Amino acid sequence: MKANVGGADRVIRIVVGLAVIGWGIYAKNWWGALGLIPLLTGLFRFCGLYPICGMNTCAVKEPAK
Repeated sequence: MKANVGGADRVIRIVVGLAVIGWGIYAKNWWGALGLIPLLTGLFRFCGLYPICGMNTCAVKEPAK
């Protein structure tokens, strides 16, 4: 898995994921478990939908050959 989530995208995903999980705990609702998706994609820096859409927000430079 090559990193494709970077910078601000990563921070937003982690914050939104934690907020949704927190809301789920507060509301005593299992829908809060959906917060794991943005949280994990932010932590692992990989989103499975980005390659399908041809997106990449990670500014990692390719190693010199």
